[in-house]
Amino acid sequence: MNMSVKFPENSKSQYLNPEQVEAFGRRVEEIRREVMENLGEADAKYIYKIRNFVRYSEIASRGMLMFGGWIPPVWLAGTGLLGLSKIVENMELGHNVMHGQFDWLNDPSLNGANYDWDTIATGDDWKHTHNYVHHTYTNIVGKDHDVGYGLLRVSEQQKWEPRFLFNIPLGIQLMVLFEWYVGVQNLHLEDALVYKTKTWKQVWSDSTKFRKKLVRQVGKDYVFFPLIAGPNAVPVFLGNAVANVIRSLWASAVIFNGHFTEDAETFEEDNTATETRAQWYLRQIRGSSNFSGTEWLHILSGNLSHQIEHHLFPDMPANRYAEVAPKIKALCEEYGVNYNEANFVKQFWSVWVRLAKCSLPNGYTDQVSSKIQKMKTIFSLSK
Repeated sequence: MNMSVKFPENSKSQYLNPEQVEAFGRRVEEIRREVMENLGEADAKYIYKIRNFVRYSEIASRGMLMFGGWIPPVWLAGTGLLGLSKIVENMELGHNVMHGQFDWLNDPSLNGANYDWDTIATGDDWKHTHNYVHHTYTNIVGKDHDVGYGLLRVSEQQKWEPRFLFNIPLGIQLMVLFEWYVGVQNLHLEDALVYKTKTWKQVWSDSTKFRKKLVRQVGKDYVFFPLIAGPNAVPVFLGNAVANVIRSLWASAVIFNGHFTEDAETFEEDNTATETRAQWYLRQIRGSSNFSGTEWLHILSGNLSHQIEHHLFPDMPANRYAEVAPKIKALCEEYGVNYNEANFVKQFWSVWVRLAKCSLPNGYTDQVSSKIQKMKTIFSLSK
């Protein structure tokens, strides 16, 4: 069933009738088809280069920590390089491979069904919460758990609770411990901690895969490598811990910039049962944000700097997003659809503005602004 798309009053996009919606969708499909029919050697070389960088940077960084970690400059260099290696493995290799972007290579080591990344979250849990839930119900409040991760209020369509007064400190905490929050995301701990709709016995039962992965990851970074480092055990332990926090801070910043900016829309109604593919494309664009930057910034973000294109084409090799982004942007301009793009700093600032606004009950910030304006007016008249 074809339906028109009328955007909310605060949306920067224009009204589209049913014919325009479907025409827009066909144009998006054409852009996708052009790329997917021309995947080849250049894409294969790219992902193998990324994998080699991850492997060799990890070897070099761990060697620096094990054999020279007691020397402060060496420790700093080794920790920084390990953090960089973990970022690229997490963002550009693991995330994209587990989306099935390189299944066409028929390389078992780069197959989305087999790959499991170097982080606390299991591949299976993440592929359910992210690949299925998030990419199906993108930004639908109550369906997409990435809308706040059960911890934050990032939309006025979420019911306000007193705990959201702490949106800002909770957001900082989420960034520092992002690896762990993603690891337990599929358990929906807020249902046991806050809403009491789930028992801790259920949580324990559901966490079998997570607990196995937890033992493996903690054992590797905080037991095995420190032990084999001998007298350098403490520098290695601390280096691994800091590298993991570096990865969490960066990964969360990229995710925040792609989803929580002021212009990224959320949706109250779940229309997925009747939603056409074209309408799904529009929802992905309206709910996503891009940030501009250098080639290395794109690589370090797993090309999620092109979050709009990733939401449109999650199974397209991410190294192609820079190629299709100008085409999607031009198409959005043609149809009056807002293409949410700005530099990294501007997008990141708008995230915290949004978190601050959403920490208060709906309309409260408008009331405060109105009162401030009235006070300014009265003050100016009294002069």
